Amino acid sequence: MLKSMRQNARYFYFLFVIVIISFIFWGVGNQDDGKIVVIAEVEGYKVTADEYWRSYENARETYRQLFKDQNNEDFEKNLNLKEMILNSLIEQKVLLALADEMKISVTDKELQEAIISDSRFIRDGIFRKEIYLRTLEINRIRPEQFEKSLRQQLIISKLGRYIESSLSSIKDKEDQMKQANINAYAVKSFIDQAKNKMKIKIDKSHIS
Repeated sequence: MLKSMRQNARYFYFLFVIVIISFIFWGVGNQDDGKIVVIAEVEGYKVTADEYWRSYENARETYRQLFKDQNNEDFEKNLNLKEMILNSLIEQKVLLALADEMKISVTDKELQEAIISDSRFIRDGIFRKEIYLRTLEINRIRPEQFEKSLRQQLIISKLGRYIESSLSSIKDKEDQMKQANINAYAVKSFIDQAKNKMKIKIDKSHIS
């Protein structure tokens, strides 16, 4: 798979852009009853029902804000939003599995620096632990859950930078746009190939 990735690195970069945009940062949280329901699993990485529904609701709200004049139900149906969210979350896990294969990781120090530099937890130019904990509490997220999610986000970002550094430089902006449009189709093919080489389990019974 690594050989295939290196051969398709410039195409895979566009996949990274698409997936990272849909990475719902607050898409983790506690189940009210403490039960974890798994709706998909990719090489050991699990997509929980809680993660899915949080991502779905966040996406719905985003589209409401962007397309206020659209009929929401028709728009969701045409967009096939539920399937799109599930596929996006699965693709995130595929990226994490690829990062594992490439031995890309994030140190505790890198994680700490990301937390203390997050503007949501800073007041008067200083990181405030009490604000950090209170913000997580309001969103029903345990610190260990948040940090796990953040670590994964940072790993995907690091993977993206690695891929970006392997791309050939295209100086002309018009050529860049044309190439991006062409590569968008290659991206779909690449991720499908990656998925076919991974063990993926899906149970849609909890999101139907």
